[in-house]
Amino acid sequence: MSTETVLEVKDLVVKYGIVPAVNGTSFSVKRGMIASIVGSNGAGKSTIMKALTGLLKPNSGSVQLYGEDVTGMEPDALVARGLVLVPEGRRLFKEMSVGENLEMGAYRQSDQMLVKRNLERVLELFPALQNRLKTIAGSLSGGQQQMVAVGRALMAEPKLLLLDEPTIGLAPAIVDTIAEIIQSIATEGVDVLLVEQNAEMALDIANYAFIIERGEILLQGPAAELANSEEVRKAYLGI
Repeated sequence: MSTETVLEVKDLVVKYGIVPAVNGTSFSVKRGMIASIVGSNGAGKSTIMKALTGLLKPNSGSVQLYGEDVTGMEPDALVARGLVLVPEGRRLFKEMSVGENLEMGAYRQSDQMLVKRNLERVLELFPALQNRLKTIAGSLSGGQQQMVAVGRALMAEPKLLLLDEPTIGLAPAIVDTIAEIIQSIATEGVDVLLVEQNAEMALDIANYAFIIERGEILLQGPAAELANSEEVRKAYLGI
């Protein structure tokens, strides 16, 4: 695995009013890895994702993407640099078809042949969507909607893919499917930062992980080591 840093977050502070949701958090993601941020509901995970992708402006601290300072940059400019988010709750255009939702991910791309190839790649990853391109997205199951959300992000050709709670509310069998897909995406050369309450899944597929509580990183290290930590097992794995 390369040691090149693709994302460097330093002393990040994000407040809602006067209340800090993220309180001086620092972490980095290396090339070729799946990194996971694990924590309970309200720990600050989604706030971090929104700050990284320009949906929230940090109060202080810095974010570097592939060596460039992108702190506070607009979401569109970050997508152009390869930083793409699969948001919590999927955020599909539910009255539009599956195909139209996927095409929305390629809104910056003018090369229609490239769009076609990317769509073929997405349908190879998600064969369950192949016969549903004309189906209204809101009529799909939760698992299928999550596949559309991930597929839409892949249509934007991410270099670093951020996934915010991709398994929330899904049946265990679908959780396993999403986990396998995330691993497949990583093997194709896309770096991944995953935010999850499902610590067992996140630590199972990640190379490196961060444990966050109350907006601060409490622990970090190789995911397999954290999964075997007595403190983590008691607090997050229920063991």
